[in-house]
Amino acid sequence: MNDKIKFELEFVVQSSPQMLYQYLSTPSGLSEWFADNVNSRGEIFTFIWDGSEEEAKLLKRKSDEFVKFAWEENDDNSFFEMKIIVDEITKDVSLFITDFADEDEVDEAKMLWENQVSDLKQVLGSK
Repeated sequence: MNDKIKFELEFVVQSSPQMLYQYLSTPSGLSEWFADNVNSRGEIFTFIWDGSEEEAKLLKRKSDEFVKFAWEENDDNSFFEMKIIVDEITKDVSLFITDFADEDEVDEAKMLWENQVSDLKQVLGSK
């Protein structure tokens, strides 16, 4: 199995860290922008897109700072993390995404995140 390639993306989001965190860490928040529907049982989140389901385990989270998930089907050490970073000087809020993809799918994965975060910004009323 090929090792996946780690990539990182950063998006400036006009939102408070507290509000943004709700959209990253709760099933109802995630279903507003990340998937068609999201359910959770404890640490396991089920993401539903167009009738297909994928499960991810919540590995770690810190209130108003980050959430880190791993897809259940992956047997490598890959994960995806959504981190909220606040610039100390300007107080600008950024969403920092860390994810992994196969070498030939990195561009596609980045585009998918860009589309998802665009939806998130719309939900938040951010530009």
